[in-house]
Amino acid sequence: MEKRGETAEPMGGQGRFSKKELIILLVIACGSLILLLANLGNQYLWQDEAQTALISKTILTEGVPRGYDGKNFFSQEKGAEYGNNYIWKWHTWLPFYVIAGFYEVFGVNTFVSRLPFALFGFGTVLMVYFLARVLWPQTRIPAIAAGLLAVSVPFLLLCRQCRYYSMSMFFTVMSLYAYTILLQRRRYAAILLFISVTLLFHTQHFYVAVLFPAVVLHTVIFRRGRLGTLLVVIAAVMMFNCPWLFWLANMNNTPGLSRMLNSATVNNFSKAFSRDINHYVFPLWLLAVALISAIAIRARTGRFSSQTPNFWKNILLLVFFIISNVVVIAMVSPLPFFRYVAPSIPLLVILIAVIIDSVRRFNVLLAFATAAVLLGTSRLNDYFYEITHDYDGPEEGIVKYLNEHGSPDDTVAITYGDMAVKFYTKMRVIGGLTGEDFEPALNARWVIFRKSPMGESGRLEVYMLWNKIDLDTYKKIEINYPDIPWENREDIDEHLFKTCTDEDKVVIHEKVN
Repeated sequence: MEKRGETAEPMGGQGRFSKKELIILLVIACGSLILLLANLGNQYLWQDEAQTALISKTILTEGVPRGYDGKNFFSQEKGAEYGNNYIWKWHTWLPFYVIAGFYEVFGVNTFVSRLPFALFGFGTVLMVYFLARVLWPQTRIPAIAAGLLAVSVPFLLLCRQCRYYSMSMFFTVMSLYAYTILLQRRRYAAILLFISVTLLFHTQHFYVAVLFPAVVLHTVIFRRGRLGTLLVVIAAVMMFNCPWLFWLANMNNTPGLSRMLNSATVNNFSKAFSRDINHYVFPLWLLAVALISAIAIRARTGRFSSQTPNFWKNILLLVFFIISNVVVIAMVSPLPFFRYVAPSIPLLVILIAVIIDSVRRFNVLLAFATAAVLLGTSRLNDYFYEITHDYDGPEEGIVKYLNEHGSPDDTVAITYGDMAVKFYTKMRVIGGLTGEDFEPALNARWVIFRKSPMGESGRLEVYMLWNKIDLDTYKKIEINYPDIPWENREDIDEHLFKTCTDEDKVVIHEKVN
């Protein structure tokens, strides 16, 4: 713990980069950029991605993100996501403005929709290097961590989504970097922490509720003398973003207190997140490797760590955030999707790097074997296949057929996948989850019943209405695209690395005059 009157910590890893460091970082950066950008625009946006892109496009004409563009609605919760004048309230707005800026400069297409998030993923790899360097200076940990993150398949999949995931990872790592140099009394650290946390808030506000408990607990335990400065920064963040806090307080996706305090749900979600972390990022067998390493180091040196005096303080900073991420998001998330613990992925990879570097200190071959097993079980070969081959999904087939055979004046009624059709065509599209008036669906030129419609809410109501459609007045068209539930998903368990060939084909019904 910090004692009164304690001087600043040495800056350690904040010195100049050696030529060797720069070369290593350049190699990692180039590899990361290639893996993130390769074939980025090949796969069509899936439902959630297309929704983000559509909302962002409204900024170009309206100045603010809206859930309706005058022709189509962008809700997936029966209109719960927006307020008066369809102003979007379900998410904070920074990602929408980032995409809109890219659209303004580069135009609107699939590649540009994903490009800013891929670049934030690239930035996250670099920020992990800098965070690990300030925590463990003059070690191989920064290079190992950045290198492992650059080839982490779950990380790459999340960063190649037109969603906020990579931004939340980047600003989380940036915030922890700023916090760390704040403890070292670096100049402008408090300002950097304020900026990075504010940007994290406007990327996804719930993660600020993850960050603050972790850093406050860490400061109380290890550097109590810096608690006052940290609390001033936290207060400044809260005051600066106070209008947005009131704005978000009545959001329809904010869980009630009873839901947040439901121990059974929180426990089940926490277990689900922990299982995902074990399966995808940090397998539990690594703890056995860490224990072997600690025992070996103890036998050699008489202590459990041969590294810096701040070794355990640094480890616990990462651990506190990861635990806070799992618990807080388990309280507020609607479902236990792996993407909600995305900000923990870079930190888990740093912990893996610490273990590998510790093992290397007494057995280089075991360190290489540990890294080889991690890479060999990471589905990296599947990822290489994906970024070097074409992929065909249902939304792509639907969009291509409608654009070839339809016109902008047509009406399309579709149970699921409506967001992609709205993004890639100029047609009036009635989706199964928007909550709008479905009467126009009765006279739609195109009717598409997807094999696996999503969302229990309102689904029965939609089908009761759409059962009135007389399919005898339509001709059935089967296109050579698989009718899988999604175009593709970011979750590695649901993600397809190649075109599905053993599924029923997409069926489109066209009204016969």
